Amino acid sequence: MMTKQNEAINVLYCEHNDWLKGWLCKKLGCSHHAADMAQDTFIRVLTSAPSLSTIKEPRAYLTTVAGRLIIDNARRKKIEQSYLENWAALHGESALAPSSQDLVEVVELLVEVANLLDGLPEKPRQAFLMSRLEGLTYSEISDRLGVSVSMIKKYVAQAMLHCFDLFNA
Repeated sequence: MMTKQNEAINVLYCEHNDWLKGWLCKKLGCSHHAADMAQDTFIRVLTSAPSLSTIKEPRAYLTTVAGRLIIDNARRKKIEQSYLENWAALHGESALAPSSQDLVEVVELLVEVANLLDGLPEKPRQAFLMSRLEGLTYSEISDRLGVSVSMIKKYVAQAMLHCFDLFNA
């Protein structure tokens, strides 16, 4: 027996999957990536939509979800590339790259951190990253951002509180 929610996803998938793959293929330039992204889009819809029957414009909804996944994927690739560049700079070009397993774990963690910091204004985010990742002193950060040391302390505290609140939500 098919529930209303199962029926709604079945209709959504059957009526819009081919269209979504075509739309994604134009955006991504690859039918294989488009098929994967379409699948990810429907998984996201299944796991996050409260009631599919309330979706008035299915294609607009699907493109919004797919667009966010494209952005998430691009961000993940950027983070991965940055990590690999930093790895090479720290360990030298001749050093073995991290294993695929280690790379996936580190990139997932970095993506989570980036997502945590997304809700912060620019300067608190920059101050926090300079402090924690670059190991700069508050005075050095103050010089770079052009604000007082006391403001840097507030920015870093704001970032820490933001992360704490998200972890405890």
